[in-house]
Amino acid sequence: MTPAPGLRAATLVMVEREDTAVKLGSGDVPVLGTPRLLAIAEAMTVRAVAGHLPPGQTSVGTRVVLDHLAASPVGAHVEVSAELTEVDGRRLIFDFTARSGETLVGSGTIERAVVDRERFLSRLAGPGGR
Repeated sequence: MTPAPGLRAATLVMVEREDTAVKLGSGDVPVLGTPRLLAIAEAMTVRAVAGHLPPGQTSVGTRVVLDHLAASPVGAHVEVSAELTEVDGRRLIFDFTARSGETLVGSGTIERAVVDRERFLSRLAGPGGR
């Protein structure tokens, strides 16, 4: 149960008012906000490796490179897909794209690290975490 390059996940979303830069506080125009685009792309990386990690393991985000290239207004349909392109030990590297029809809305790379879930969570309750 080790993740391997080629694992993919995709989703089609319709931009809602809750997804806009105005609503998210990342801008003042009613288009898909960059934080929402990133959240969807990250969700696809998680979905891509779901069921492919050893028991007790999860992945956490460590690095993002995102180019948000085109605006998507409320009502637009955007397909976001992510593919695992490299596995380097516990490091997982994904490429993602977001498209609205033929328009490339965004693209980038997301890196995640495979961690032991319990150990990771136990560190949160340490000094300063209470």
